[in-house]
Amino acid sequence: MYPSSLVTTVRAGGGGVMVWGMFSWHTLGPLVPIGHRLNATAYLSIVSDHVHPFMTSMYPSSDGYFQQDNAPCHKARIISNWFLEHDNEFTVLKWPPQSPDLNPIEHLWDVVERELRALDVHPTNLHQLQDAILSIWANISKKCFQHLIESMPRRIKAVLKAKGSHSISMVFLIII
Repeated sequence: MYPSSLVTTVRAGGGGVMVWGMFSWHTLGPLVPIGHRLNATAYLSIVSDHVHPFMTSMYPSSDGYFQQDNAPCHKARIISNWFLEHDNEFTVLKWPPQSPDLNPIEHLWDVVERELRALDVHPTNLHQLQDAILSIWANISKKCFQHLIESMPRRIKAVLKAKGSHSISMVFLIII
């Protein structure tokens, strides 16, 4: 019952904010608030309005790699077709199913969540929550996201060692 061990929660009706984001070795990309369920049509807007400009500006030589997981909206035919039409601009990595250990953005979301919980004054409504998330995102250090990218070889080795199961670091994150 130590205050430092307790987590503030809302029992009912608290709501939430959904965001979509991306980053590269060089910089954080856009953080896009999602006002509704993310379906293929909404994701197509994100891809064309945010992913495409980010990738073409960061990788003008068409040597960038875009990573996404296997969420249903990511695998929709309209999304696959869009990426096929733009395959000369950047490469979309094939993604193994059920592999959160390998997705560095999941670890970046953890950083955002920890920073939210560490705020002196917690948001009291959805607008404040969204503003807090956007502010935290904008202030994530370059060292932080570069470390996540540098950790990829180690995480790949851990998943291979676990024969495709969760690595110990991911199990630890889930239990906490």
